[in-house]
Amino acid sequence: MSAVGAGPTPGERDRALGALQGLAIGDALGMPFQLLRRDEVRAGWGAIVAGFAEPAPEHPLAGGMPPGAITDDTEQALLVARLLIAGEGRIEPAALARKLVEWEDDMRRRGSVDLLGPSTTRAVQAVLRSEPTETAGRTGTTNGAAMRIAPVGIATPADDLGALLDAVEAASAVTHATSLALAAASAVAAAVSAGIAGAGMTEALASGVVAAEACRGRGHWIAGADVAERIRAALALVEAEGPGLELEGAEREAAVAALLDRIVLVVGTSLASQESIPAAFGVLALAPADPWLAVRAAASLGGDADTIAAIAGAIVGAVHGTAPWEGGPATTVDAVSAERLGVSSLGLPVIADALLALRHRPSDERATG
Repeated sequence: MSAVGAGPTPGERDRALGALQGLAIGDALGMPFQLLRRDEVRAGWGAIVAGFAEPAPEHPLAGGMPPGAITDDTEQALLVARLLIAGEGRIEPAALARKLVEWEDDMRRRGSVDLLGPSTTRAVQAVLRSEPTETAGRTGTTNGAAMRIAPVGIATPADDLGALLDAVEAASAVTHATSLALAAASAVAAAVSAGIAGAGMTEALASGVVAAEACRGRGHWIAGADVAERIRAALALVEAEGPGLELEGAEREAAVAALLDRIVLVVGTSLASQESIPAAFGVLALAPADPWLAVRAAASLGGDADTIAAIAGAIVGAVHGTAPWEGGPATTVDAVSAERLGVSSLGLPVIADALLALRHRPSDERATG
């Protein structure tokens, strides 16, 4: 682990890129299965999907998208990353709102109906009505902040938890200023940041729980199950009912598939922050040493599958780096998505390096508000 201010190590660069690649890969894997029931995924694509799939033509959001295409999860995360880089670590709330509107307008021009989520839409409309940015996100409880927060985890060291929570709040509050959404985003950012620093999966997930717990009292209180406790419950479910470490290969994959049904029933896979983020953590606990299995399993849950798999991919990529994505997945997603966006590449290596440069600035130069 290199000291802040000393510049990123090769390992950090690999893990930062792995996090962004994992986010995009998980998103693309889950794209065809968002809004589907778990039994629909199983009937059409198997208990655990084998890889990138073509969505059903009649799918209300993904119909017509090619296998390997990213969705709003990755596009908005990269939007946040670029704003962080351009602002030297600072995201101006009104600028984020404007960029989200521009992004949605561009999505409409491309013929997409996968637009801003409910919390973000309400908040952005409030900002456009000239309402204060400090209050625009007071009803945002869904997982929109968590799905795009991975760049903050890459750019912010986890050893100063207060600074990390400040950075999460600064990047999220304009659309998701509630206790639930901020706790969920903090859990994801902390897990990613811990992975960048060299943590293993168990330690990274534990860092996420600690961050969600420390976030209590931040944001506008909204009734709902505590995110930290829901993550703990998901991890406890996996520990109690999950496969033993002795299982390998097809036998382990079958055991993981069986527990996905339990995650759907007990944890939940909706847009709610207190369901989708614990579900992602639970899947990672199921396959901590097998990133490709983890993201495929997350995509196989159905529900908000693209977001759950994107979050799982970002965390597992931060822990394991780029190696799990070599030999196909990263190349496929970059090529397919770049073609759809009309660019030569998603530019993930450059973005990852720029985020790490922010991470390694002296603490008194970092901006969080």
